[in-house]
Amino acid sequence: MSTGPPALAWSAENCTVGRTMAILGERWTFVVLREVFNGVRRFDDIRRHSNIPRQVLSNRLALLVEQDILRRQPYQDPGERARHEYRLTEKGFDLYPVLVAIADWGDRYLADPGGPPVEFEHRDCGSPVHSILECAKGHRVDRPRDVVTRVGPGARPFAVSAAG
Repeated sequence: MSTGPPALAWSAENCTVGRTMAILGERWTFVVLREVFNGVRRFDDIRRHSNIPRQVLSNRLALLVEQDILRRQPYQDPGERARHEYRLTEKGFDLYPVLVAIADWGDRYLADPGGPPVEFEHRDCGSPVHSILECAKGHRVDRPRDVVTRVGPGARPFAVSAAG
């Protein structure tokens, strides 16, 4: 029997990270969400502003609607046919901290020498907003190495198949 990380004893079949990435992990998904968070809600505007291929955008929007992250809302400009724009649901708004965390990481490692193209600020006081780790008792965790994983209530033992 080989030794290794304790995580090897637990199945990854019901991993919520894997399930989340099945929805959000495609390259364009957070670009679409970035646009909607920034108030760009109409298909043609999203496509034009982000340069996402039409079919890819159509597929991403359909998935985000299917997963109840976005909802379609009809609108009609005068003299035009009825169309839809895309609005965040509560489930979608809950992704905002993830978008901020991705932006923080990108700002730190990938920004142009002049700095990031967008900053997040607190509407009430105008101070910058950043993602932080905090425990349930309210302690700020400044070093990711100070966080450890533990077995959760939904963990299932890893079953080794007879074949291998």
